[in-house]
Amino acid sequence: MSARSNYLQLFFLLSLLFGASQKRATATEHHYLYVTVPGIRNEVQWGGVGILVFDIDHGHRLVKRIPTLETKIGEDAEPVKGVCASARTGRLYMTTPLRLLCLDLNTEKILWNKTYEGGCDRLAISPDGGTLYVPTMEGPAWHVVDAMTGSLIHTIEIDSGSHNTLCGLDGKEAYLAGLKSSSLSVADTTTHVVIKTIGPFSNVIRPFTVNRMQTLCFVNVNERLGFEIGNLQTGQVLYKVDVAGFSKGPVKRHGCPSHGIGLTPDERELWLSDGYNNRIHIFDATKMPPTEITSIPLRDQPGWVTFSLDGRYAYPSTGEVIDVRSKRIVATLSDETGRPVQSEKIVEVVFADGKPIKTGDQFGLGRKH
Repeated sequence: MSARSNYLQLFFLLSLLFGASQKRATATEHHYLYVTVPGIRNEVQWGGVGILVFDIDHGHRLVKRIPTLETKIGEDAEPVKGVCASARTGRLYMTTPLRLLCLDLNTEKILWNKTYEGGCDRLAISPDGGTLYVPTMEGPAWHVVDAMTGSLIHTIEIDSGSHNTLCGLDGKEAYLAGLKSSSLSVADTTTHVVIKTIGPFSNVIRPFTVNRMQTLCFVNVNERLGFEIGNLQTGQVLYKVDVAGFSKGPVKRHGCPSHGIGLTPDERELWLSDGYNNRIHIFDATKMPPTEITSIPLRDQPGWVTFSLDGRYAYPSTGEVIDVRSKRIVATLSDETGRPVQSEKIVEVVFADGKPIKTGDQFGLGRKH
């Protein structure tokens, strides 16, 4: 037999072994959706109090409820303001207006419960799982927190009404949006110093997201049924896009027509919340500016939207599970009593051999390679 034939046989055998190992690795993965409640203000009718875990691989059936903060009789529940997780450290974090909780994903025990001056809003975590960016409750600053201990590392003073926060997937920059500012602040994650601002946009910034390359941000603003796009490199506002064929009207929460925006992981589509019309509007994001494709009616007013890591499912805060490709609702979330579940604070965690290996994000971040 020739050397070439031997080489081809060896290559074939290695390919089979590699393929088998890949299949085994994939087969051991289990995908779960962690839904923190009350995740719509402090409205416990949408799932009670705690963390509801749904099995993404099996029709989004409820697996369990993880207890978090006990509510005494006569007391209002603390609303969840944000959630994030790290597979690297095996921890999940959630904020309420009063505190930051750290949960061990393996033992499902609360490791620590910290309070900070000014309270806590929608936090973000660095990709390495080491640092948390915790906005005060619409206050002047963001706290930079050690994710392992909860210790305060630094404070970033902007005086913008600190609120929505996310970290870019490369871990180099944190994006800080306040309820009193029409500009998006960008902080260096090494120095914890604001290095630039994007905008000003046409009004105060509400939910937003960024693409994987961190060249563009897609921003909800007050008064606009639609979104605006900013250039993260130059700081310029590039486009202002309005939803056609639908009117603005009064909304239950948040006070703005569109509160919720996300890119599908492949960045081919942008999904937009519309409270007054109980809809999600979908845009073709392969074009600039994006163009409308369709819209999907929902059972209530959406205030957020995000996606599964593989891009298969969309999760509006109203509790529907939408197949991204077909644009059809394929499931609705409900708790162990049959109550419909709604939350604006959800995150996917992927396990293999009983340990977390990947985590999603509460924001609909672009993940296109």
